Amino acid sequence: MRSSKSSKAKPAARLPVELNWSISGLMAGVDEAGRGPLAGPVMAAAVILDDRQPIKGLADSKKLTAKQREKLFDEIRAKALCCSVAQASVEEIDQLNILQATLLAMRRAVDGLRLPPKLVLVDGNRLPALTMQAKAIVKGDSLVPAISAASILAKVSRDRWCAEYDLQFPQYGFARHKGYGTAAHLAALAEHGACPEHRKTFRPVAEVLK
Repeated sequence: MRSSKSSKAKPAARLPVELNWSISGLMAGVDEAGRGPLAGPVMAAAVILDDRQPIKGLADSKKLTAKQREKLFDEIRAKALCCSVAQASVEEIDQLNILQATLLAMRRAVDGLRLPPKLVLVDGNRLPALTMQAKAIVKGDSLVPAISAASILAKVSRDRWCAEYDLQFPQYGFARHKGYGTAAHLAALAEHGACPEHRKTFRPVAEVLK
């Protein structure tokens, strides 16, 4: 007699990705903010979380609201074992290119940690030059809590820079578009030209400067 139930076993439920590293010691997560904008520095952050003080709600900063990021920014600063935010300037971006400037900012963030990590996990597929072991993790800001925390610190720091610079050059609207090449930003560039914090090697800015 044929059973009414299928003889095939159901596939197991997919489990969350687990990252197990056989390295004893502290682990730091690293991420950046501000590679795409036409103006301002690129920011990077490094975070070593404290397992004894878990932080709820850590996620890729792009998936959080500004209010959520601000709240988590303060909590990360209060609960992490240590953290560091660094940047590469507009001048360095124009001299080195945005990729190399981003890696420089990441290295500075790691170097700025009060406690030296044994392992550094970096969001993306490229690594800065570091003295300790490091691994690049694509979409790491969604997979590794320490990288999520770093993405939040970098994003909030970058947004705060934009808000402060907007006070000096309100005609560009940095507080609204955060330096990205929106229609409003491009229109302001065409009308007012470039300011000192515009990246001269980025095409829309270079075209205005011709």
